[in-house]
Amino acid sequence: QVQLVESGGGLVQAGGSLRVSCAASGRIFSINTMAWYRQAPGKQRELVATITSGGSTNYADSAKGRFTISRDSTKNTMYLQMNSLKPEDTGVYYCYVVYNPDGGGLFYDVWGQGTQVTVSS
Repeated sequence: QVQLVESGGGLVQAGGSLRVSCAASGRIFSINTMAWYRQAPGKQRELVATITSGGSTNYADSAKGRFTISRDSTKNTMYLQMNSLKPEDTGVYYCYVVYNPDGGGLFYDVWGQGTQVTVSS
C-alpha cells in the first residue's frame, strides 16, 4: 500500500507564488513517473506537469514558464513551484505517482487526495 500526502496549497493573490509538495510512503522499491494534475470547479482533471525518474520534465502550455516541477528521489517527494499565479490556476491539485513496489516487473499507480489552490484576482 502506497500513500501520497500533498501539502502547501492555500489562498494567494494573482501574481503570487505557492509551492505544493507530494510525499509518497509505503511499499516502494522505485518511482517512475510523477505528475501533478489539477481540477477546476466544473471542469475535467487536467495534466499540469510530469517528471520522470531521470528528471525529464514536461508541462502543459498553461504552466510553461511559470511552474517548475521537481523531485527529491531520496525522500520520494515531488514539488510544484508555481509563480505568477493567475485566477485560472485555481483548483484542486492532485499528485500522481507510478511506482514499483518490489523490484519486479509490475508498476502501479496511485493518486493523492488533492490540495486546494485558490488564486484571487
